[in-house]
Amino acid sequence: MELWYTEKQTDSFGITAKIKQTYVTEKTDFQDLAMIETEEFGNMLVLDGMVMTTEKDEFVYHEMVAHPALFTHPNPKRVLVVGGGDGGVIREIMKHPKVEQAVLVDIDGKVIEYSKKYLPSIAGELDNPRVSVQVGDGYMHIHDNKNAYDVIMVDSTEPVGPAVELFSRGFYQGIYEALKEDGIFVAQTDNPWFKADLIQNVNRDVKEIFPIVRVYCANIPTYPSGLWTFTMGSKKHDPLQVEEAQIPEINTKYYSPRLHKAAFVLPKFVEDLVK
Repeated sequence: MELWYTEKQTDSFGITAKIKQTYVTEKTDFQDLAMIETEEFGNMLVLDGMVMTTEKDEFVYHEMVAHPALFTHPNPKRVLVVGGGDGGVIREIMKHPKVEQAVLVDIDGKVIEYSKKYLPSIAGELDNPRVSVQVGDGYMHIHDNKNAYDVIMVDSTEPVGPAVELFSRGFYQGIYEALKEDGIFVAQTDNPWFKADLIQNVNRDVKEIFPIVRVYCANIPTYPSGLWTFTMGSKKHDPLQVEEAQIPEINTKYYSPRLHKAAFVLPKFVEDLVK
């Protein structure tokens, strides 16, 4: 008998993957969590019926959350990751020697626990001495830490359940206040095929707060539509002003110095969304 996992990405469209085995299915205090092994993408973390990360394609998302911002900021000593309990963004941050401390705040400790057990290639840097892992509310952490961070990265689920407030204007205002005078923030902002309204709303809210706002894209096969957007808000530094020669080569599979500016060249229909 064959077992398949299907994510309904809309009411009339989904993706499916053949399952080899199921490690965990649990209703945590915050969400439905599953950790499964798939034939095509290896181990996969699923939250509330949505694919969060897989061993095969995770590097795209995690590299593109971390590196554009960290190579735009000239001296990112203190970095915050809101969400991201799988540890992938933290792993990428640790490739930057200028970072003295990275703080991870995830509301669901079970995500951290199971990621360490079943996704060690992703979560392997969570025990790094430069990393502080905190189980708690990222929204409240932002509001309790003013002028504290050089870079803030929002690695959230889609805006359902506990992540809804992470897409609000009040949250972005809190981020602005939690950043230092030349701080940068970046957030995943879903896909333009199915969530155009979300991208427009986020872009409008962030532009009301940050003087420099840039949207960029990446291809992530297991995320809805495969085309994913990220929104960067900056107080001072523009990612489009970073020259290729300024970016050192690091151990990556997707991001590169050449890709840095190219990622901000949007397909026309996405460009129209954020004008």
